[in-house]
Amino acid sequence: MADQQPRLITLAGSTRATSVNKKLARLAADRAQGAGADAAFLDLADYPMPIYDGDLEDSQGMPEAAHELKARLRASDGFLIVSPEYNSSLPPVLKNALDWVSRRESADEPFLAAYRGKVAALMAASPSGMGGMRGLVPLRMMLGNIGVHVVPDQFTLPRAFDAFDEADGLADGEQAERLTAVAEAWVATAARLGQPG
Repeated sequence: MADQQPRLITLAGSTRATSVNKKLARLAADRAQGAGADAAFLDLADYPMPIYDGDLEDSQGMPEAAHELKARLRASDGFLIVSPEYNSSLPPVLKNALDWVSRRESADEPFLAAYRGKVAALMAASPSGMGGMRGLVPLRMMLGNIGVHVVPDQFTLPRAFDAFDEADGLADGEQAERLTAVAEAWVATAARLGQPG
């Protein structure tokens, strides 16, 4: 992978049209592109799926939206998640999507095919002063437990409703530099380790 352009995805753990986490995820995709990746923003709102239910899976199989999302993640070298913080944890729409994608669709499919060996980075945006960092703790643990390489550095954006300029960039130069540094570390790690599923 060292001589190839890593294929990366950014996504937000929110489906709200005006989500500050979506703004940050789009910005992270731009930074990753600038660092040499083939990076694209993916909107979870385009992948609606029911709450995971084993009986539903047994009777109907994986929902089409979950299958499509899984295919996108499998074809990538890694992903960056920008997650809101819901009661000190990750939001249910994100957890549900990650759970559906973890399911096998055939007996010969490797376990956790969309996750193992992928390189992830974590970010959060929140109107709070902590920037959503508490919600990244269980997300980092979950991803690590399913075989994802999560880069150590992360970026959180406090007081996010006031953090963007009119062009949807970060108004504060120091925050912009930290965002770029995390995106560059993610791209560099994916270039070394990424292996599409």
